Amino acid sequence: MWNFSLNIIKIKLNYINFALFLDKIGKKRDAHMSKHHRTHKKLHHNQHIKQGIIFLFALLMWYLPTPHGLETNAWHLFVIFISVIFSVIIEATSIFAASVIALASSILLGVLTPAQAYSGFSKGFILLIVVAFLIARAVIKSGLGKRLAFLIIKKFGKSSLGLSYSLIAADMLISPAFPSNTARSGVLFPIVNSLAHDSDSKVANGTRKKLGSFLMMSSMAGITLSSSLWLTAMAANPTGVAMAKEFGVNISYGDWVLGALLPVGILFFLVPYIIYKIYPPEMKHTPNAPEVASQELQKMGSMSKNEWIMASVFVVMLGLWVFSSTLGIDKTAVAFLGLGVLMLANVFTLDDMKLEGMALETLIWFGTLYTMSVFLNKFGFMNYIGLHVASMVASYSWQMVFIILVISYVLIHYFFVSQTAHMLALYGVFLGVGIKAGVDPMLLALMLLYATNFNAIITPQGSSANVIYIGSGYITPKEVYKVGGVITLVNTLVFLTVGSLWILFVF
Repeated sequence: MWNFSLNIIKIKLNYINFALFLDKIGKKRDAHMSKHHRTHKKLHHNQHIKQGIIFLFALLMWYLPTPHGLETNAWHLFVIFISVIFSVIIEATSIFAASVIALASSILLGVLTPAQAYSGFSKGFILLIVVAFLIARAVIKSGLGKRLAFLIIKKFGKSSLGLSYSLIAADMLISPAFPSNTARSGVLFPIVNSLAHDSDSKVANGTRKKLGSFLMMSSMAGITLSSSLWLTAMAANPTGVAMAKEFGVNISYGDWVLGALLPVGILFFLVPYIIYKIYPPEMKHTPNAPEVASQELQKMGSMSKNEWIMASVFVVMLGLWVFSSTLGIDKTAVAFLGLGVLMLANVFTLDDMKLEGMALETLIWFGTLYTMSVFLNKFGFMNYIGLHVASMVASYSWQMVFIILVISYVLIHYFFVSQTAHMLALYGVFLGVGIKAGVDPMLLALMLLYATNFNAIITPQGSSANVIYIGSGYITPKEVYKVGGVITLVNTLVFLTVGSLWILFVF
């Protein structure tokens, strides 16, 4: 009886201790959750303050008197556009949310008609970006992306920096045959995406900065260099050469490449290293990666049926894109045809499409910002800025005029979504002003054309080629403003110094 009573007491004590233990755990958990809730609430509170600042800024700008020489609609559209940019820079909201609000505001406030506001969604090159997302998913799903990634890692994979250089070098080699840098990004992105994915650097599990973010940023920056190096690497380049001819400046293919060779060569070595320093990957050295890649390739064995289908479709698309201008074929139609074939072969399915929400998000925010940029130009805002810059430099020396014109041309790209639109709007104005001020015509003509390309990474929407990289989720718009701004500064300094002296020397 005595032993039985002792056992009962022990059980009760153990129960009390266990209850106290559970209570302690519960209090710790509640404290942790409370702390998490407070942090989350603070972040939301800070974001609401930023949103309030943006709203007050937009309200103040809206009711300021319209500058002399500008239409009211042009000024109001600028206010909406610049508010979107600032809201993204200070992280008041996402670029998607800011663009959606801007789209609605521009219509409801009477700045744009519904037909004008929605016109960007019908543009072929924007749809090409969306289809490129879907094809990139098919490349990974088929296994071809993994195979390509392992082949590159096997050759260059001892360091993340080595991978960066190899990607940019590959871009420079194929770019002369690609008059569309958007289409080129559609070729490069699946490879970069596969490299990140198969290095266990994924957006979904929070490891994007392990390697993927660095490679995406490097490849995006590389396109600005390859587009500057070759006359046929960007659709607007030949148009710019034709415009220069109207001012008596004749630029041959050889002249273009010769003028770009030295500054682009220097930047080829500088840009990946600078990104590596200011936007470093968490995984820097991978000495065993080539051996691991070789082993993985052996495990994969020969190419599967889906890989062969994907590779065949990819090669045919590549060929049609390369010769699209000669054959008179629409690049976006080629992309849609490729996607259709992949769906018929079940390499890419409707279920796969449902997972690609980023494609729809990109279509909306980029289509919106593109439309606003186009109508800023149509409403005369860009010409207004160009003429004011021209009047400011009228009394300066030709050297100072040259520097101001090039830097202004680069910075104004903050307001453009299309490189081609930027060039068509301002190239002739800036070139004419510079030549009248005594700037060497060949120097200014080439430098402004190069700037049309090397300034493309200055904003997330600075080039349609940027959008597919940002839409992947590996890079945030704010990171592009920061890192892209630094890279644009470096590009501009190298071209203005070494590039200018080189052009004056060879011509």
